[in-house]
Amino acid sequence: MQYIAASVAAGLAALAASFGNGLVISRTVESISRQPEVAGTLRTLMFIGVGLIEAVPILSVVVALLILFV
Repeated sequence: MQYIAASVAAGLAALAASFGNGLVISRTVESISRQPEVAGTLRTLMFIGVGLIEAVPILSVVVALLILFV
């Protein structure tokens, strides 16, 4: 059961992160196409948002490893 719980936790976190990254990037591209003069600011905010979104699967892998080895 531990292996299943760990794999489900990591898999769902990766799925949610990929969905979130897709939304953030698509909205950023849409915004840049509407207002090209603020492309630098939007790109910076996009990278911050993607970095925060990517923290979730990393923490999920840590939790999965804790489930397996503790």
